[in-house]
Amino acid sequence: MPHAISTTVDRPFPEVLESTRSALADQGFGILTEIDLAATLREKLDADLPPQVILGACRPPLALAALDAEPSIGVLLPCNVVVRSVDDGSTVVEAMDPDAMVAVTGNEALTDVAADARIRLTSVLDALGR
Repeated sequence: MPHAISTTVDRPFPEVLESTRSALADQGFGILTEIDLAATLREKLDADLPPQVILGACRPPLALAALDAEPSIGVLLPCNVVVRSVDDGSTVVEAMDPDAMVAVTGNEALTDVAADARIRLTSVLDALGR
């Protein structure tokens, strides 16, 4: 089973990062955290990576429904959305495939939550391609 859903956008990283924030908001997700992975690894390990940011996105009704079905699901919530530069004009946007929550836990009560999250995250990715 694939662990991520993704799209590649033929636009520069800064533009796609901002568009991703907007598309997530349009689907009811808020950004709880933002980690500049490239800057952090450069600072800590002197590693030189292309720009890459992890957006900790959350849609509270989905998170609550998932927690009601599986109290320990917090470790698997599909809330990280990664935006990473491939080159000057191409950017990849990835999110955890929400179906992985059901597959990993075996808890069928998560099926509806995963389906809703997948529809919303796929809509985000589709919006970036327009």
